Amino acid sequence: MGTGTRVDRPTLAPVPSRYQIDVEDLGRLLEGEPAYRAGQVWDGLYRRLLDPAAMTDLPRHLRSRLDAELPLALEPVAEREADAGRTRKWLWVLGDGARIETVLMHYRDRATVCVSSQAGCAMACSFCATGQGGFQRHLGVGEIVEQVVRAARRAAPQRLSNVVFMGMGEPLANYEAVWGAIRRLHGDLGISARHLTVSTIGVVPGIDRMAAEVLPVNLAVSLHAANDADRDRLVPLNRRYPLDALVAACRRYVDATGRRLSLEWALIAGVNDRADHARQLAAIARPLGAHVNLIPLNPTPGYATPGTPVAGVA
Repeated sequence: MGTGTRVDRPTLAPVPSRYQIDVEDLGRLLEGEPAYRAGQVWDGLYRRLLDPAAMTDLPRHLRSRLDAELPLALEPVAEREADAGRTRKWLWVLGDGARIETVLMHYRDRATVCVSSQAGCAMACSFCATGQGGFQRHLGVGEIVEQVVRAARRAAPQRLSNVVFMGMGEPLANYEAVWGAIRRLHGDLGISARHLTVSTIGVVPGIDRMAAEVLPVNLAVSLHAANDADRDRLVPLNRRYPLDALVAACRRYVDATGRRLSLEWALIAGVNDRADHARQLAAIARPLGAHVNLIPLNPTPGYATPGTPVAGVA
């Protein structure tokens, strides 16, 4: 099977946190308080994006208690701006020492956050820095949702409108937590399903599970090669779910949801950037009606082949 198939074995458990608990947990935590308090707190956390200390409709003793008993999960290690302030990147450390990244991107008409779903990644894609670093553990619902909440606060006054699961990790290898976070983002933060995108390297059973869900979110597939020989070298998971199986799953998803599929393609010099590669990609993309997203390859210490210069694209 190779090193890229350990998809269901978290080595550490997520730490309980403010956005990990659900409404029932919150109700139990607030036992003895008036029944309406849970709704006030939930509204403050998700609609108003407030810390408990800023929920002035709550008694002071309760604000202090919530701050102490519902800590945040993400501690910033580094925060950087790029693109003249239009992009903001965070490196977070979690309660057990694991580290993840989040990226907020401002555009003229929207703000998008790219979130991590795992600390590290087990997929072992040869060109990916996260894959080269190995897998630590799955993130919990709260650790995913908190990335979005904290990015939404920083995006203000622009409203955070889009969430993409394209950060560290393979989202469909952590399906339960990712889909739990999607339900929370949709139902409690009010982000439309059409503005939620899950990116996968090609976990076919996960794509089929998504196709059966009520919320028709967007699917993006990190393809990077359009023949099995090349994709086996770039993406070890292709040996388990080769292109025929992956493309068939994409067809089922498009048919079930009516959403336009995106195919992601990191341009790698001499590896997937020739005219014959483009023809192979078109042969997959056209029947699916897919959008193709060409991505500049970021250099990593573990992958010596450079990205394709813009002038060198076939």
